[in-house]
Amino acid sequence: MAASIAEQVQLLKRGTAEIYTENELADRLARAAKEGRQLRVKLGLDPTSPDIHLGHTVVLRKMRQFQDLGHKAVLIIGDYTARVGDPTGVNTTRPMLSPEQIERNARTYFEQAGKVLDTSPQRLEVRHNSEWLEKLSFADVLKLAAQMTVARMLERDTFEKRYEADEPIGVHEFLYPLMQGHDSVMIRADVELGGTDQTFNNLVGRKLQENAGQLAQIVITMPILVGLDGKDKMSKSKGNYVGVTDEPNDMFGKLMSISDAMMANYFTLVTDLPAARIAELADPDKTHPKEAKVLLAKAVVTQFYDATAADAAAAHFDKVFAQKELPDEMPIAELPAGPIMASKLVLACGLVASGGEGKRMIAQGGVSVDGRKVTDPNEMVTPTHGMVLQVGRRKFARVHVK
Repeated sequence: MAASIAEQVQLLKRGTAEIYTENELADRLARAAKEGRQLRVKLGLDPTSPDIHLGHTVVLRKMRQFQDLGHKAVLIIGDYTARVGDPTGVNTTRPMLSPEQIERNARTYFEQAGKVLDTSPQRLEVRHNSEWLEKLSFADVLKLAAQMTVARMLERDTFEKRYEADEPIGVHEFLYPLMQGHDSVMIRADVELGGTDQTFNNLVGRKLQENAGQLAQIVITMPILVGLDGKDKMSKSKGNYVGVTDEPNDMFGKLMSISDAMMANYFTLVTDLPAARIAELADPDKTHPKEAKVLLAKAVVTQFYDATAADAAAAHFDKVFAQKELPDEMPIAELPAGPIMASKLVLACGLVASGGEGKRMIAQGGVSVDGRKVTDPNEMVTPTHGMVLQVGRRKFARVHVK
């Protein structure tokens, strides 16, 4: 049987931070059911980096819930707004990205979002906001800007902090919320989803829709997923992320590293487990924290791969980290004979992205050669056939000398 409107609202409320407003959501769902139409549920993604991580999927999963209830997801690729750069959560002006950078980053977004969303044409519409934003004349931009006061803009916390600290704010940054709000007008959004850091932008969309004579979109905000460090929001630039394209072993290992205190947050935002079960798993008196983390890690790996991959990743983790054994398979690095600096050795083996990262990992005690901790980045190491290098807890390579 189809879920009642009240049941749908309860489902959609799960894990949310705020709904503006819950009564409007119930009314819009009821109206859509009566009219036999789909709600248009908007999510904007600025391709400021090429990959999607687990933090992005929190909102994508909410969008999937709307799809499963029969509604249409409208994914906005912000190829035009990315040229400005969303000032959300930053206290400095972001550099503008070139169209070439934006296009390179946007190429992977649809494929990665498809790991969560139903990508059938009946359930998903993908738009680029350059379709309408780059066609605006200067007079159109002035008309758009006239709908918002400077005082209202300064209510946004990042702008307020920068203004009080006498830090520069570019006029173009004031345009960003208006551009995002204009997207809602152009696609006639019924609902807009976003993290709590998007609340201001999404509410601007409500105002612009009202000014355009449209029904104001319902705004649903989701909590920010804390990164693996337990301090900041998940971010690739901070290195505290789980990428949706990470290999199963790496994904599993990263999730096993989160603190016990973070488990309730992760279970709620990245799994479908009911609240009562999450309460049991997050309570150390009822479930051992390691057991809970294994269940969490397996659930996430299963989402992006399958149950077989999740079981294999769990077995790999247990063998390598719990039993302190080397993995059966690891990448082979073919190196020439002769001494090489330790920081360059880990780079040559593909275990770090740069020599600088290699030096940092060594300084932090995260590199070993055949089980021996390397402490000096400048130490000269002579590769031998079969030598095993380890960086961090999860990265290994075996050397073959040419």
